[in-house]
Amino acid sequence: MHKRILFASTAAAALLLAGCQASKPTTAAKSPTLETLGNTEVPASEFAYVYRKNNSSAPEYGTKASVQEYLDLYTNFKLKVLAAEQKGLDTTQAFKRELEGYKQQLAQPYLTEKSVTDKLVREAYDRLSKEVNAAHILVRVQPDAAPKDTLAAYQKITALRQRVTGGEDFGKVARETSEDPSARENGGKLGYFTAMQMVYPFESVAYATPAGQVSQPVRTRFGYHIIKVHDVRPAQGEIKVAHLMIRATPGMPAADSATARKKVDELYNRLARRGENWEKLVGQFSEDAGSAANGGELPPFGTGRMIPSFEEVAFKLQKPGDISQPVQTPYGWHIIKLIEKQPVPSFEAMEPTLKSKVAKDSRSELNRTAFLKRVRTENNFTENQAGKDYAFAKADTALVAGRFQYTAPAPTPAKGKKTVGDAQTLFTIGGKPYLVSDFLTYAQQNQKPRAGADARFAMQQLYDQYVDQSLTEYEKANLETKYEDYRMLVKEYRDGILLFQLMDEKVWSKAIEDTVGLQKFFTENQAKYQWEPRVQATVISAASPELLAKAQQYQKTGRYQLKNALPAPVAFRANSAELPVVVPALDDVAARITADPTLSVNVVGRVKRGETAALARRRADRVAAYLRGKGVTAERLRTTAESKPAAAQVAFELTTTNPAALEEMMNSQNPLAVQVQQRSFQKGDNKAVDQFLTSAPGTYTTQQDGRYYAIMVEKQLPAGPKTLAEARGQATSDYQNYLEKEWLNQLRAQYPVKVNQAEVDKLVTK
Repeated sequence: MHKRILFASTAAAALLLAGCQASKPTTAAKSPTLETLGNTEVPASEFAYVYRKNNSSAPEYGTKASVQEYLDLYTNFKLKVLAAEQKGLDTTQAFKRELEGYKQQLAQPYLTEKSVTDKLVREAYDRLSKEVNAAHILVRVQPDAAPKDTLAAYQKITALRQRVTGGEDFGKVARETSEDPSARENGGKLGYFTAMQMVYPFESVAYATPAGQVSQPVRTRFGYHIIKVHDVRPAQGEIKVAHLMIRATPGMPAADSATARKKVDELYNRLARRGENWEKLVGQFSEDAGSAANGGELPPFGTGRMIPSFEEVAFKLQKPGDISQPVQTPYGWHIIKLIEKQPVPSFEAMEPTLKSKVAKDSRSELNRTAFLKRVRTENNFTENQAGKDYAFAKADTALVAGRFQYTAPAPTPAKGKKTVGDAQTLFTIGGKPYLVSDFLTYAQQNQKPRAGADARFAMQQLYDQYVDQSLTEYEKANLETKYEDYRMLVKEYRDGILLFQLMDEKVWSKAIEDTVGLQKFFTENQAKYQWEPRVQATVISAASPELLAKAQQYQKTGRYQLKNALPAPVAFRANSAELPVVVPALDDVAARITADPTLSVNVVGRVKRGETAALARRRADRVAAYLRGKGVTAERLRTTAESKPAAAQVAFELTTTNPAALEEMMNSQNPLAVQVQQRSFQKGDNKAVDQFLTSAPGTYTTQQDGRYYAIMVEKQLPAGPKTLAEARGQATSDYQNYLEKEWLNQLRAQYPVKVNQAEVDKLVTK
């Protein structure tokens, strides 16, 4: 029972465990030895951690039997890892790349502030209970704009706020001045929105502004905004609707537009007044191809997710089944049917989704800021002002243009002299010095043109980026010493990768590729691979008695006509039965028939108007002769001729004895209508057949779990040995277990195991 949870093998499982970053920083101390494998010591703390993590919720946790069982498994695991290390598998580039990829994923939960995330998630959920109707005016400014540009934008938005708070119409000012292109049409109106639909700073100010008021300027990555809140209402939740759409675009001719309106009005009349079937009319008339085949159903949506005119009408529908009057959008005319209303789910239900959204949302910057602040404080981040001044003195117009060049100087000055210039410290993190030369190299590699910016300002932005990156990398580099959970997860992943590589070589692939060894193992263990008494039978399972009866009628013929993937007809010249010299299509037919012993072919000769009926027979005979010459036997070949004029050609009808074709014939409407199995059955293979395992050959009917069965027992099959082909799956699995056991015996001989029982007994608590 422990094998399935012994060691992590996927990033998802480990990230789940790492998510509880409430674990406090730890410092690794020398642990007593639990056991030695040859000369390799296994720390007691390592085993205790893994045992507790994977067994603490089990009823037998802490019992001597539980501890011993897990120790045996753990020892086997460590022996395999040791063997992988001895082979040098932990030194390959492929191994290092894979482990580094996992470490990057595992580190993410530790590079955040959990308390900040929790607050942001709760805040987002609380805001989801309200919807805000607002408008805005935007003055654009880049996130990394120079101070003078930022100031100019701020002064401009402040002046606009004074105009609207002084009595000017907000919509008019928005149309005239806002740098949001849509404002020319909508006067800055955004309609109703809720949490997670706007960038976080905008959302926060909108939710904090009372209805009827205009906010103070707020900066987002787009620039400066002022927001006027028109209304705040309780959240409407989500709704699921279907619609019937008649396309009518704004630029279409007036006559076409009028026709569309008449059509939608007539459809509304048929639905609302005559009560005609919704699905039928949608399927016949809706011009939304994406939803028409599904009764017009649309995915659930909430406020701010659809075109306002559509959304407004949809949310006014009260009861499932209610139908709206026609409503116009830029896409056309819609009739909307309410399917269901869904209130805002509970916090517990939404928490995982909100956490994911918060991590991707602009509010995640708050989390990162808090994280960097903590790392600065914990690791005593200290700037060397002289080094910073020296680095900033290198800023020039080339940096503003994105063409800054830097070449690191030769190594450090002589001993005893003070470090100066490029080799001096810029700042320290945890006592580790970061040099001016490293920063200037970073600046060259990460610069970008900043037209009109001050050179020192451009250098400051690069410096801030470099500090943030250095703080993050420093924290990542020390995670294993700070957090036991992270250290152990990385170790489990490391060991798991090594184990997988060697297990594949020694056990899994070997069992499949070593056919001689598998055959020998199978022969020596033949007693394990035996058939119980069986019956050879054909079993038809159907969804109804009528379908079962129809399937039995087809089954009695023993042959089933194929409806799909038929060969293309072969064309003939008018009034001729002569085949072309080369007929690739006939070669393909012959190859298909000879390759599949279940197939037979009927060659159908045809004529076009004006040709004699006898010509159809001659064409069929000529093609049949060609196929016989290619190996198709007479028993699987027949010919017919059609006298009704059609085309100068020969067509092909294929039949098969494969029961899969019977299923295909019967399941054109419902893929589960009929199922056919034709094989041997032993007890447990099929509940319906189990009732007739000792019955004489014949046909039996029964009902099982809501389905109807016809069981044609052909003969009894006695108990006896299986062939390797019949038992290959089970035998291969058993052979893998055998190989693993033998390998472990070799490893225990190579690396003798000595257990420190006193340390083991400390884990026995029951």
